[in-house]
Amino acid sequence: MQAVILAGGKGTRLRPFTATLPKPLVPVGDYPIIELVVRQLRRHGFRDIIVSTGHLAGLIEAYCGDGRRWGVKLRYVRESSPLSTAGALKLVRGLRSDFLTINGDILTTLDFRKLHRFHVRRKAAATVAVCRRRRTLDFGVIGLDSEDRLVSYDEKPSFDYLVSMGVNVFDRRALRHIGDGEALGIPELIARLRASGQTVLGFRGKADWLDIGRPDDYEAAQALLARPGALARYLRR
Repeated sequence: MQAVILAGGKGTRLRPFTATLPKPLVPVGDYPIIELVVRQLRRHGFRDIIVSTGHLAGLIEAYCGDGRRWGVKLRYVRESSPLSTAGALKLVRGLRSDFLTINGDILTTLDFRKLHRFHVRRKAAATVAVCRRRRTLDFGVIGLDSEDRLVSYDEKPSFDYLVSMGVNVFDRRALRHIGDGEALGIPELIARLRASGQTVLGFRGKADWLDIGRPDDYEAAQALLARPGALARYLRR
């Protein structure tokens, strides 16, 4: 199995940390987040890993090296100009028929092997890993009718919804929908696949998930990994 780590972003939401460090090298507990991602991929059977770099690429390449110390083979593709998450995939040579992509700033207990198998078994053009989140509004939500009569009053309601985890599996042929040198995000690629009638699936992983690129999630991850034994849960087979 093969994976591409998308590590080219500038990490503007985490400034000032990312002024001198690329976001994938921001530490979570005792490790940069990209090291945790690589070690998780290896434990789920992904030994062939490509890292797509851009912002401060040399620091990522210098830290991760060839991947030998983690028991994987790492190679790199570097953007000369920002191509976004999907556009960067066009730079990768030697992609297998089905490959996984993961943002380089994700902390999750998702079983990457199960996601990959689900995608291959269903013969999808793309599969998006999703998880459920809940948000509670800080306000009382009012409903009015056409005559301005109050018809509902919900104090601080909660909403459940599914979100993309930043982990996907693609059929290599999906890249035909990306132009050479085109800056394109994965959401836009997914939209093109659906518009062309391709099968796009969602994989409900029932996993913990934090987007380290968000300051709130970054703080939550630091607190989480400070607990005894928490790291082992993320690195177990």
